[in-house]
Amino acid sequence: MRDLATLPKAHLHVHLESTVRADTLRDLADDHGVEVTANTGPFSDFRQFAAHNGLVRDCLRRAEDFTRIAYEFCAEEAAQGTRYAEVTFTAAAHGERLGDPDMPLEAVLSGLAAGQAAHGIECRVIVDHPRKRSVERFADSLRLAVVHPQVVAIGTAGAEDYPLTPFAAVFRAARESGIGLVHHAGETCGAPSVAEAVTVGLADRIGHGFRALDDPGVVALLKDRAVPLEVCPSSNVALGLVESVSSHPLPQLVDAGLIVTLSTDIPSSTGATLTGEYRMVRDTFGFDDDTVASIATNAVDASFAPEDTKVKLRQDIATWRAGS
Repeated sequence: MRDLATLPKAHLHVHLESTVRADTLRDLADDHGVEVTANTGPFSDFRQFAAHNGLVRDCLRRAEDFTRIAYEFCAEEAAQGTRYAEVTFTAAAHGERLGDPDMPLEAVLSGLAAGQAAHGIECRVIVDHPRKRSVERFADSLRLAVVHPQVVAIGTAGAEDYPLTPFAAVFRAARESGIGLVHHAGETCGAPSVAEAVTVGLADRIGHGFRALDDPGVVALLKDRAVPLEVCPSSNVALGLVESVSSHPLPQLVDAGLIVTLSTDIPSSTGATLTGEYRMVRDTFGFDDDTVASIATNAVDASFAPEDTKVKLRQDIATWRAGS
């Protein structure tokens, strides 16, 4: 078996606020007088995770806070063989919280630029939006995406039982602007949420989506439209959504012919790395190197990376697969 640390990888589903190093979190918490500790789960439920995540967000107040965590994200990803990453960031929410709509994203982009230069990794940003928040704030996420070329997509997150229909005009505007659409679905709610993300949300990719298997019609929809899934097993287990890694439906998703990619989602809360995620599913499900390389290639193909980046990564994955 090949060394998974050397497998060239694209990381598509990872929340910046959930990548903060433990020592960085302590520094920021001390600076701002917030009582929060690193938490690697498992959590009793999704609400407990959300409460912890809210405390982490409260530690991000200054431009230098955002710049620091973005720079450190690049360093951590590069160390595990990630060559390209699309990091999700709730930019409009931070801007609203801090009274400065542009600063948080601009500070993150500054940190990513420095981190890319220092660590030889390529990064883009996906701006997400909690479904229960206003349409106007989601429209502001689109505004941020349009004016910053490094932002490649916007999408919805949070309560999957909240309908996407109110955001339909923003989805259409994003599509017309050439901005990608990536929605969380099929994580805490069932297959209908996945179908809605594709049909109403115009999704280019689905965050999680593993519950699509509950409905053969939704599986057929994903296959017909070639919509990739960002599967995050460690996160699903830590949040109590799947009982164990061994019972995760990842192999069934692969066997169903769906486009499966692998991500960490909330690495600072699970202790997972992308290399570790690949190693875990290989060891748990007995995937051979060809299967692992195919999943890595799926992530490259599903990304919003420039075509020259995709071509180079595909070539390098093929070289890894060949063992030379």
